[in-house]
Amino acid sequence: MPNSPPESPTIQPVEAPPPWEDFPDNTYEQDQGSFEPLQLPKTMASSSTIQNDYLRQWLPRQESYLHHLLDREAPPEDRRCFICDQDGVYKYRCNLFEEDEPEDQLEPEDLPFVSGPEFQPKENTMVIVDKSGVHRLEVLCCDCPNAMSPDIQLFRHGFFPASFNRPKTVFTFGVLNDFLLDNLECGTSAMNYYSKLRRMTSSMFPHLVPDQYRELMRVARQWRQLKIMKWHGFGHRSDTPSTGELALFCPACPQPGINVASTIIRTPSWKFTRSFVMDGNFKAEHLHPIKPFNEVWLSDGLGFMVGKDRYKMHLEEAADTVEKSSCNNHRAVNQANASRHKLESTGIGGVACARHGCFVPHSMVDFQKGERQMNMDYALCEASQHNMEGITRAVTFYDINCQYNKHLRVRVDQSRFLEMAPELTIIPGIGLWHVHGHQDSCYVRYASNFIEGIGRIDGEIMETLWAPRGMSSPHHKECLDYQMNDSNFCKMIRMKRTLCRKYKLARNGIAESGKAFDRLHEAAPAHSKMECRLKDPAAMDEYEINIKKGKLTSIVSVEESNARNAAPSRRSVATWISTGLAIEEAQIALLIEVRRAGRRCTETQRLDIARQRDRLQGQIDGFTRSALTHLGEGFDADDEPDDLNIDILDDLDDDPAEFTETSDTWTNSPELTVIPLPSNLGVDRCRRCMAEDLIPLEMLLHEGQANDALHNLRIHLCNKAILFRTTVRQAKSQALKTRAWSQVTSVQQAVSLHASIYTKTRKQMMKLEPGQEQLQKYKPLLREQLKISTAVGDPNARGQRNESLAWFWSVEVDLGGPDQSWNEEFYRVHWLRAKALRDRWREELILVKLEMDWTHNFFLWKATQWGDRMQESLDKRLPGHACYSGRQSQMYSLLTQDAQAAFQDVQNVLIEAGDE
Repeated sequence: MPNSPPESPTIQPVEAPPPWEDFPDNTYEQDQGSFEPLQLPKTMASSSTIQNDYLRQWLPRQESYLHHLLDREAPPEDRRCFICDQDGVYKYRCNLFEEDEPEDQLEPEDLPFVSGPEFQPKENTMVIVDKSGVHRLEVLCCDCPNAMSPDIQLFRHGFFPASFNRPKTVFTFGVLNDFLLDNLECGTSAMNYYSKLRRMTSSMFPHLVPDQYRELMRVARQWRQLKIMKWHGFGHRSDTPSTGELALFCPACPQPGINVASTIIRTPSWKFTRSFVMDGNFKAEHLHPIKPFNEVWLSDGLGFMVGKDRYKMHLEEAADTVEKSSCNNHRAVNQANASRHKLESTGIGGVACARHGCFVPHSMVDFQKGERQMNMDYALCEASQHNMEGITRAVTFYDINCQYNKHLRVRVDQSRFLEMAPELTIIPGIGLWHVHGHQDSCYVRYASNFIEGIGRIDGEIMETLWAPRGMSSPHHKECLDYQMNDSNFCKMIRMKRTLCRKYKLARNGIAESGKAFDRLHEAAPAHSKMECRLKDPAAMDEYEINIKKGKLTSIVSVEESNARNAAPSRRSVATWISTGLAIEEAQIALLIEVRRAGRRCTETQRLDIARQRDRLQGQIDGFTRSALTHLGEGFDADDEPDDLNIDILDDLDDDPAEFTETSDTWTNSPELTVIPLPSNLGVDRCRRCMAEDLIPLEMLLHEGQANDALHNLRIHLCNKAILFRTTVRQAKSQALKTRAWSQVTSVQQAVSLHASIYTKTRKQMMKLEPGQEQLQKYKPLLREQLKISTAVGDPNARGQRNESLAWFWSVEVDLGGPDQSWNEEFYRVHWLRAKALRDRWREELILVKLEMDWTHNFFLWKATQWGDRMQESLDKRLPGHACYSGRQSQMYSLLTQDAQAAFQDVQNVLIEAGDE
């Protein structure tokens, strides 16, 4: 069990506050001529003192109230008085505003001109605050001999009294539950909620309705405390709660002795790893209290917020060391309010489970001067002690872990108030949203993709848990405890759906990442092995591409490779077809240049384009004359040639409006002439010409052409990524930036050229009736694949965590040639990353299956625990306690059955789908 908090100071007896009637008559607004909203008391100090006095009077009664609350869970008994033989229910008479007709029937002319109807208290009347409004009713309590005190009588019938000896104000349980739910779901403050009740009571004269706002604040605290004590079974126990026992934790995290056997968890395995995410919230600030010595704490350190005394002593002794960061200083914004001396707390921070987003009990701290290491050290150490017996491995995600984790153990060992099991191994990680604010090396060292045994986790789930909460002192922390408890409860009841969704994602992730890895593995298997990350995060640098090894690649000439596989008897035919393919590539290159020049090209550009057209037209004429030799007499060279239809991929980084056409592009341009290749003539016409044997030969040469285009495309995409990471980023002056962007533009033009060549080649292949293997191998090239591939040289870029290389990165990969060192480096790193992605998905499926078992076991443990309490209550003849225990046991039994059925269904459905 975690260490118990320090003992609370002895509560000194205080003088009872004066009776309700003796208070100064400042409850009601005296100005009846105009509407005034609900206002805070003029003497807040004296008012809060009175409220704290009532809290001190209530604390010794808390246990009694809790047992009476549980007694109400039993079926109603006979309420007839054994003396007067009358029904023992309260007698009341409604007498609101002394009006005979309902308020909504009043006509405007009947309303008073100056003074409105008066709300005068009468003898034996009581202010009853309900969801329907604020009422003054005549209430007669039982005064029989040995009768319970008036406050207990009221409480047992569903009314929470604001005082104890002579209660004059009560709140129904319904309005208290409604307020707490409104506060949780809508963020409604007590002031706004009570203003609503006043308007519901009298829409015309809300300022005349009694102002019980301060009483609502106090009674809501007491009611909240009773509900939490009841939920956690302390109405069925004789002991008092200790550290963190009024907090609900995650049902899907491994908890020895609760949802996993201690004997099993002692076996060293990555499966029994706690994952923690640490973060701060700077919207939950509050001011220094006026009289801190007068505050009353109802649950100090019993929930999620840590106990104040021990935490305060830790802060007084801990050294506030500020180390010079070796990484990017992206956290400076979090220190913006560190010097605001009027704040008792500049925010809060703490720990949650990283896989499911449940706050860890007794691990939330408040900040005094921004988010400092001493604050988060205390939170992490407390989290590492909650139900962790036997667990020897924990992964922490923190946006500054590259600095925070360096001397964590040293700080823990040097402190009297920090405790962490020496056998617990802490593995640091950084959330993927924040890792991109760090140096490149931080990504591979701390990103979750490369942490063995963590499965699929982003480490940023705590960002979704924070909500603005503005309370102060004890009430502030009680509200935080209650809201975090509710957050964990909502996570618990939805855990079935969450795990089923994760299971489906894991199955799909395994399939997709496995295929991506297999393609890359077959194309370029890696020879390096992974280092053990547990020893040193720097070992993960092998996941980073070493740019210094890379160098630009020269374009491989298509003519050198097209005819290499042709049969000797058809060498001349292969040369002719290869010439035709080269002509089509020249057409594409010229067409891109003409379009890029646009209508406003210079005279020099016009002359250069004219010379290229003349040269290209001569090549086309010679190729067409040779066609008679290879295509036979069925081919007519005088047929009117069609215009070439080419899908040109314009520059991906340019505005399409700037990529225009010239006026003479479409008139007798050789770059648009269709040459008589077999693919352009069609399979049927080739058969009529007795040239059917040319079809497989052209298909073979097109495959070589496609492979070369994809190879060059990969090289230029890598070069572009490298230019962005080095030349562009590091350029300081405007001249260097201009030169860098010129280089990027040149590479991008090469990307457009080879992408267009591949697109044209594939279209020709589709005309030659390709086989199934060729259809699967050569897929359409999409524009978005070329855009996201600019990150292939920088896989650390945002959004690349789930991305694998596009299909064309594994087609006919050649690691030899002048670019061998760069190719080997590139594919080695991406092979490792693809393997890591595949391994994390495999681990994720294993973990989700375990979490399904742990969740089922947690619900079953809870059901059994409440079942035992029910039996104990029956033995003690406490029917209310037994009924509540039975209801809780039934609730967890239903959660157990529902989760088990859902987990079994989703696994069976996906297994059957996989078999099909």
